[in-house]
Amino acid sequence: MVKVSFNAALAQKDAKKDAESLIPEEDKDAEAALLVRQQSRAWCWCMCLGLALMLSGVVVGGVYLLRYYVQEDGQVYVCGLNYREEDFMVPDEEVEVELPHGFHLRQLEERIRVLEREQVALINVPVPEFEDGDPADIVHDFQRRLTAYLDLNLNKCYVISLNTSIVMPPKDLLELLDNVKAGTYLPQSYLIHEEMVVTERLEHVDQLGFFIYNLCRGKDTYKLQRRDRILGMQKREALNCHKIRHFGSRVVVETLICEP
Repeated sequence: MVKVSFNAALAQKDAKKDAESLIPEEDKDAEAALLVRQQSRAWCWCMCLGLALMLSGVVVGGVYLLRYYVQEDGQVYVCGLNYREEDFMVPDEEVEVELPHGFHLRQLEERIRVLEREQVALINVPVPEFEDGDPADIVHDFQRRLTAYLDLNLNKCYVISLNTSIVMPPKDLLELLDNVKAGTYLPQSYLIHEEMVVTERLEHVDQLGFFIYNLCRGKDTYKLQRRDRILGMQKREALNCHKIRHFGSRVVVETLICEP
């Protein structure tokens, strides 16, 4: 008698091969289609998630830009003011001064944007051509009753209470600028001086309102006080001072900012 035996592994392999050969072609195609459909669905979910993140970024950025441009609208006036250089100190109230005819006048130019709805005047003083002074960006905020100076040479911000005796309210300033633009008013004025002293550093500029925060964020910011109101300080004390010449009304103001 002859005994015939089969290798078990070979038998299993052949059985598996036979089982696979028994699967109809339709079932194989269905499995492949199911796998492709699952991969496509996962890819679609990833794409939808990416689109959602992109749209959220666009919405947030759009809201910020809308807020910025809504609050930063308003016509920019580029204008100059002729003035006579005299040693006037800042008045308590705005006064009219008649200038003598034939006297040599200097001229100061700056860019002004007035936001009447927000009650803010934004002023840019370029690098002076013939005068000793620093270029600056200035914010007069009538709602907060604050003025902020950004000295562009020093990249430092200085904040003080708004002096309404030398800065016109936005509505009146707009009217003045429109008259100057139309040629119905040719401004001639005089120079007045104000002296400020740094008293302390301000850490939380975000509490000073949107416009001053936008001007001073990321910069060293200091509080100012008028020098004549500081007890015990003498006029002739040696301080490190720099000045900014500007105008927000019919007068040119030389703001002297001193650091002890």
